[in-house]
Amino acid sequence: MQARYAAIVMDADNGRVLYAVNPDTRNYPASLTKMMTLYMLFEALERGRLTLSRKLSVSRRAAGISPTKLGLKKGETIAVEALILALITKSANDAAVVVAEALGGTEVKFARMMTAKARELGMRRTNFRNASGLPNRRHRSTARDMATLARQLIQNFPRQYRYFSRQQYTFRGKRFQNHNSLLRSFPGADGIKTGYIRASGFNLAASAKRGDRRLIAVVFGGRTAGSRDKHIAKLLERGFRKIANTAKTTIPLQRKPARRVAAKRAAPAAKSARTLKHRPPARTTRRPRPNPAPTPPDYSKEWAIQVGAYGDINPARRAVQRAITRAPKLNGNTRVSISPYYAGKRLMYRARLIGLTAASARTACVRLERRKIPCIAIPPNRVSTSDAPNSQTAKRAR
Repeated sequence: MQARYAAIVMDADNGRVLYAVNPDTRNYPASLTKMMTLYMLFEALERGRLTLSRKLSVSRRAAGISPTKLGLKKGETIAVEALILALITKSANDAAVVVAEALGGTEVKFARMMTAKARELGMRRTNFRNASGLPNRRHRSTARDMATLARQLIQNFPRQYRYFSRQQYTFRGKRFQNHNSLLRSFPGADGIKTGYIRASGFNLAASAKRGDRRLIAVVFGGRTAGSRDKHIAKLLERGFRKIANTAKTTIPLQRKPARRVAAKRAAPAAKSARTLKHRPPARTTRRPRPNPAPTPPDYSKEWAIQVGAYGDINPARRAVQRAITRAPKLNGNTRVSISPYYAGKRLMYRARLIGLTAASARTACVRLERRKIPCIAIPPNRVSTSDAPNSQTAKRAR
């Protein structure tokens, strides 16, 4: 069966689609699946469930999985960082199963977790049935959904994303070359993942950065790896030319929702300004003494937790209220942030609580997950300025 062609080019800064052919056609993602396996693994690292040096056990099922693989043996152990590099460079299926069983108990349960995470990230037409992308007729995704996933990986895990630029990896004396040859041939390319099974054709999710602009491109159904790479390179070149000509108009797409909310939140400050009019006019005209602006609080060292991302602001608010109800200690000095962003063309809202320490954020996530509430601990360098209390909902939920 001939794999169906699909492609998309997306501006990583704001989610704007610059080019698309069949972006919502459901195809076999093949090893692009491992992008979600890695997303789940990076999330576990951020939450403190795992460390890079932690050794994970290899089961009989993992050892017996179909190639491509490292050749792991039942009963041995392998470090988390080695698994990350094996997934990215070798696209090792046995490494994917080790991760799945460590995080989900079984690969079947982990695949359900992957699908749930896909929905949370705005990937509406994706269903996962395994952690590797091996053939399964119900294991499907789209070019748009994979571009959305690539964008989430880049934005949510900037430190871990650097692994995707690794061109080779040596494991137990064997050197593995990254299948993503765009890293070596396209200026600015720094990730992300290839995929191939017979039913899918040659797939690739790629990202490249030039100056301060980043693009994501996804192609499904390439006839050969070489023709796929040349095609996606042309798409990226075309995309960079397009955003170079329209840079001033594309940036507001990312920030416009935040500015609307910020304007509403500025109302109390306007009231306090009006009270100055009641002062004696002579004093005001004679010796104007402007009030110095108060020193803004320093949010640069604060952690946050995220309890979901939603397509409407009201469910996001309810999620925050539910989190505070289930973990009452969050109601101290924490602040609520409902932060808008684009997942593809869809406007989404992150539900976050800000003002925690690293320890309190991780503790809160452990407690909330026990109560089946999704939770991610967000370090200070990933708490954006749009999460500041004057630009989003800042009152504690009541």
